[in-house]
Amino acid sequence: MAISWLTVLQSVPWSEVISNAPKVADGAKKLWSTVSKKAAPPFAPETSVQPSLSPEAQAIGALEERVSRAEAALADLHGQMLASSELIKALAEQNAQLIRRIENHRVRVKWLTVAVAIVAAISISALGLAVQ
Repeated sequence: MAISWLTVLQSVPWSEVISNAPKVADGAKKLWSTVSKKAAPPFAPETSVQPSLSPEAQAIGALEERVSRAEAALADLHGQMLASSELIKALAEQNAQLIRRIENHRVRVKWLTVAVAIVAAISISALGLAVQ
């Protein structure tokens, strides 16, 4: 059984959505400011490990290479986190704008409903006077 869009939109608690929109936008701004203040971890360029005769030196070289790859991956993840938080901030701002516009339209629809009701009452009374 398919649910119509009107039913879905009517089931949304718009008053809560509207009241929480500024909180969402503020949270996204705080997230962005927190993430953007953190410096990217320093990236150590990979160095080629010279094979040596001692197995301890080879193990240390392998560990250093693994650490440098892990640091590169960490730097990449930090960049992705910055991009994601920037996207979240932009989406939260768009959401806040959308909520403001929806609220403006809701108020306008109420005023238009009142105006149509007044025009309908005037039309009905004019029709009643014209019939008499």
